[in-house]
Amino acid sequence: MTNKYNAYMKKLKAIQIIDSLNVGGAEVLAVNIANGLLEQNIESHICVTRKEGALNKNLNRDVGYLFLKRTSTFDVKAVLKLKKYIQKNDIAVIHAHSSSSFMAFCLKMISPRIKIIWHDHFGNSEFLDKRRKYPLKFFSYFFHSIISVNSKLKDWAIKNLLSKKKYFINNFATFTNLGSATRLNGNENKKIVHLAGFRPQKDHLTLLKAFKIIIKEHPDWTLHLIGKEYEDAYSKRIKGFIKEYELEKKIFLYGVCSDIKYILSQATIGVLSSKSEGLPISLLEYGLAKLPVLVTDVGECANVIKHKSAIVTPNRSDIFAKQLEQLISNKNLRKEISEQLHIEVINNFSKKKIIKKLINIYKN
Repeated sequence: MTNKYNAYMKKLKAIQIIDSLNVGGAEVLAVNIANGLLEQNIESHICVTRKEGALNKNLNRDVGYLFLKRTSTFDVKAVLKLKKYIQKNDIAVIHAHSSSSFMAFCLKMISPRIKIIWHDHFGNSEFLDKRRKYPLKFFSYFFHSIISVNSKLKDWAIKNLLSKKKYFINNFATFTNLGSATRLNGNENKKIVHLAGFRPQKDHLTLLKAFKIIIKEHPDWTLHLIGKEYEDAYSKRIKGFIKEYELEKKIFLYGVCSDIKYILSQATIGVLSSKSEGLPISLLEYGLAKLPVLVTDVGECANVIKHKSAIVTPNRSDIFAKQLEQLISNKNLRKEISEQLHIEVINNFSKKKIIKKLINIYKN
């Protein structure tokens, strides 16, 4: 039985399709899946449609790689290039992530016999009533299966999308880049880390307002913001807040970093102040690194964090500050939270467990 199974798995070939390899939840998961499948003796490929990025270096060198250099929405040349690659490598499973749904749809139109699996990473799951159904609903008719990263997205898919098979699979975290380039400023054992790109749903300002309260009693603590900075009004507002309240020596920005394991090894507390989430990979990374955390009660966060002192109401800087002060002042509480979260992540959000669930979908 084992020999037959291994023989089948070696025949199974899958390709992940993602628009970019910039650091983000969907992008990190696509890379982690590509690497994880390879470890299970599956021939694994990844196609990047628009833009390469920092996550290139996290890819296992044995993962097949295709960069399309797509320059427009209707890029026929890119679609044909992808089709040729799939045919040449005899790939059976086409696993498209997030906004690459359109590329997958175009591929289906010129290769009707292929099976598309679409992975929904939509981050604003607290505001699904405002999510546009079209053209995604039309595309979904041509998808063999849909995978959602949280239960709310799955319920939305059941109600609004046309694919016959709909699944919910948790995100998972793994540390692939083991570099040590990023050294955090500030005092040892007094560093708060926030892993998130500078996007409105991440609500950095609630965190900054809470931290401004915290340093009145704990001036030797520092806050470290890791994530892509966009040259937009939101990013400027964050930087403006830091400058206005003269927090440049207390709050540090590092941009995109790939040595996450090393960064978290220097941290004392991990935080997320989001007003909406799916299942943030950064939370799972905190757990993997055995960090105590404080996060807002959005998306699937409450299904990962079992300790009531580690989760608070979103968009309330006063409550966030009050709970963060408890964590700063109570080492035993931090230890309780970190141990519980680490066990939960290892038991229910491990790479091996999630990849096996994914393989079962592929086999179907």
